[in-house]
Amino acid sequence: MKAESDGRRAAERFRAEHTLGVQPLGDLVALIEQTTGIDVAVLDAGPDEHGLTMRDRKHGTVFIGVARTRKPMRQRSTLAHELGHVLFEDWADHETGNWSHRSPAEIRADAFARHLLVPTEGLRAFLGDRKLGTQSTLSNVVQHFLVSPQIAGIALHQTGYLDDAAKQESRGLTARGLAARFGWSDQYRALQADSDQRRAPQQLLARAIRGYAEGVLPAQAVANLRGVPLEDAQRDLREAGVSPAEHRVDWAEPADLPDIHVDLAALDEDLDAPTDGDFPTAEREP
Repeated sequence: MKAESDGRRAAERFRAEHTLGVQPLGDLVALIEQTTGIDVAVLDAGPDEHGLTMRDRKHGTVFIGVARTRKPMRQRSTLAHELGHVLFEDWADHETGNWSHRSPAEIRADAFARHLLVPTEGLRAFLGDRKLGTQSTLSNVVQHFLVSPQIAGIALHQTGYLDDAAKQESRGLTARGLAARFGWSDQYRALQADSDQRRAPQQLLARAIRGYAEGVLPAQAVANLRGVPLEDAQRDLREAGVSPAEHRVDWAEPADLPDIHVDLAALDEDLDAPTDGDFPTAEREP
């Protein structure tokens, strides 16, 4: 229970420190980058890889990476989970991309993610004083807070909106299935398209674009970071009014160059001196 309470307190503290209130959170990639200064990337990864956090011990630089996926709610929980590891500085215990091992650090990061995404007060404000919820209630919470049915089910159970049987039932449901049943499939497909896109770290990409604008970095570097063809990157930069700076080279007329005196006396002496290969000519006897 300590991991659960520690995770909840950390989530509440994070929301309070960044004036996030108790409302649903929007783009988590941008939120993490803007509140912590940490670079976040959405990358191609294997089917069993969800997320990782890396830290450069020498410089203290932290990087979060999450996998592209057609499961947007899972990607959001992964981002929140990795943020929990960062805030708790779980550098030694955190096993990147492995959610099957439930160490205390993993349980705490899970609790942090759940309470960050579905704050208790936010859930109560959303549902009010209604009695035990139904599958429709679960769908509304999943859609409103953009979380998985499993996270929503635990949150609803902890706040008294779901009984044990309904909580158990939520474990077998999917966000896609709830969206299809309760009429928000179009929204879910839009979420899928967004979570299945590669995203470069915003700060790194911004620095690369500044380098391009200053004429010290080619457009290909920007394209590589974004994972798009060069033509697409050039078009986007052009449409945004970003172009390489032209550095003028000032050329001087020959008449404007200063007179330079070169003393060649020492050189002449060296040229007249015999070298190792020069020998006196021998006179022939008659």
